[in-house]
Amino acid sequence: MDNRSEVRAFLSSRRAKVSPEQAGIPAYGSRRVAGLRRGEVAALAGVSVEYYTRLERGNLAGASDSVLDAIARALQLDDTETAHLHHLARAAGPRAVRTRTRHDKAPEIRPAIRRVLGSMTGVPAFLRNHRFDILAGNEMGMALYSPMFGTDVALPVNSMRFTFLNPHAQAFYPDWAQVARSGVAALRIAAAQNPDDQQLMNLIGELSMRSEPFRGWWAAQDVYVHRHGTKRFRHPAIGELELSYEAFELSGDEALTVVTYSAEPRTPSGDGLELLAAWAATQKGVTARAGD
Repeated sequence: MDNRSEVRAFLSSRRAKVSPEQAGIPAYGSRRVAGLRRGEVAALAGVSVEYYTRLERGNLAGASDSVLDAIARALQLDDTETAHLHHLARAAGPRAVRTRTRHDKAPEIRPAIRRVLGSMTGVPAFLRNHRFDILAGNEMGMALYSPMFGTDVALPVNSMRFTFLNPHAQAFYPDWAQVARSGVAALRIAAAQNPDDQQLMNLIGELSMRSEPFRGWWAAQDVYVHRHGTKRFRHPAIGELELSYEAFELSGDEALTVVTYSAEPRTPSGDGLELLAAWAATQKGVTARAGD
């Protein structure tokens, strides 16, 4: 992706979301633009109109953290949006000073991480990268996402391709639009943090070409980080599940994330997880007998 175009689209979209009233600016007469004018953002941020105009046209190279924070306050960005602005600025800097990460091969998954996943016998858990490739999972994690893996459990499997391109995804996610839109916003964060990852850019390009909803939500410039929350599933064997998820980032050569799902015991979803564990064991037995 072109960094200047990304910066231009992001800043102009955020500016359009802030009304003069929200910014505490008197609005007189008719306005030709949605939200704030560039001069109003510049005044709120304490920079010249010419300088802000240069920034919004896509040239963030050399912008200091204090200026970026002032722009973020003027545009009323939340923490995630502010961090995204800083990532875009770092990506606009000289290529020689950027941290480079190898993305052309699958990361090494340490045996200890696999043991930790396997030890989580009571909850579904899996390991993913910033491209949302599922790299490993425990028995319950594979069972929960069985519609994604189908009969072929070879990993990695990309959950974004499943969400937007698999015809079973909308049945699997009762809140598909919410899941899909937050996924697009998370990919935008990943793209700003990993501007040299050609596989990620290829994924975004593929989804943009093949999915109209993806194209529309990508153009909205929203950003989102999956940290914790609640997600609903409609599992083909278990039925409705409403599970809490937690995402734990692992530091290393390539950032990986462990995602776990849980539910309160003795609730419908808690009972559903117990059924899922029993179903997973049954499926494992079926697979073992088929291989005899």
